[in-house]
Amino acid sequence: MAKQPSSKREWRDGAAASPKKNAAKRGGSFKGKSKPRATGAEHTEQPRRKFADGLNKGRPESVQNERAPKQRASKAKKLVVRNPNQKIMERARDLKERRSDLSRFEPERLQKVLAASGVGSRREMEEWITNGWVTVNGQVAQLGDKVTPDDHVTVKGSIIKLKWADRLPRIILYYKQEGEIVSRDDPQGRVSIFDRLPQAASSRWVAIGRLDINTSGLLILTTSGELVQRFAHPSFEVEREYAVRVLGELSTEQMRVLTEEGVMLEDGLAKVERIYEQGGEGANKWYNVVIKEGRNREVRRIFESQGLTVSRLVRVGFGPIGLPNRLKRGQFYELNPAEVANIVKWADMGLPGERRRKG
Repeated sequence: MAKQPSSKREWRDGAAASPKKNAAKRGGSFKGKSKPRATGAEHTEQPRRKFADGLNKGRPESVQNERAPKQRASKAKKLVVRNPNQKIMERARDLKERRSDLSRFEPERLQKVLAASGVGSRREMEEWITNGWVTVNGQVAQLGDKVTPDDHVTVKGSIIKLKWADRLPRIILYYKQEGEIVSRDDPQGRVSIFDRLPQAASSRWVAIGRLDINTSGLLILTTSGELVQRFAHPSFEVEREYAVRVLGELSTEQMRVLTEEGVMLEDGLAKVERIYEQGGEGANKWYNVVIKEGRNREVRRIFESQGLTVSRLVRVGFGPIGLPNRLKRGQFYELNPAEVANIVKWADMGLPGERRRKG
């Protein structure tokens, strides 16, 4: 006879775990059905053994497709700032109300417009177009098709209201924390920055560059795909600034090599634009590092090439935007229209109401 739990804690910790409880851990459900009770030790161990086997290559296909339960995340708090002066507020209102003439827009790739309209990712849209699930003006779309604001598009039979960049984009700055990922889809169920940030009502937030799960600091998100391209594409060489803490210390010669010659990593030569010490206590030293690329774990790998391990990495600047002093970890701040306009000008993009440049 199975041992019965003597307390709520014992029950919670699994002293008398039932098959139903084990199934819940695997994402299964027995709603409306009864599950036979285990009658022996071999039956008690079977769910555990099945779960352990699921981590191996030989697990069944149905188990391979299982996903970890999504971790719950509290919403990020918005940084509240005082209103700017009257002149700036009037300019901000004017910029917010401006619209571009849609008739002047050049045709754009279908998958790009669908992604910008919040239907899904660009990769998903390419798959859906290939599968014949998208039509343009009643005709099945093909990869490479372009659309204009006058075209009528349906996806899986539903009419899509396409979003065009006829107004000023939105930009938010988020102080990312360690342990958060920059992805909307994660089989491991980890907390995503998109779980914590507010939804964009008429569009979709897109992160400008990424930070790995162990890196914190400035993350810029916008509703403009063109702005993402201007910040993140390697051809523009936009500077990224980091505060780096390491156990140990770089020599003067090592810093010279990093800035003048660079170091060869597995994916090519990596060079530091600027680097200088920022103090530290004991064996830990802080450095300020500026690079012009966004390769995966690049800063960490640069220091590892010098025999040093990064214990903390914080992005403090990206292009013309710095991490606001008042912004706390886990908080976000939305730029006002006047601030957004300054970023758009920096990116050499036209403001709403201005004639769009071709090409």
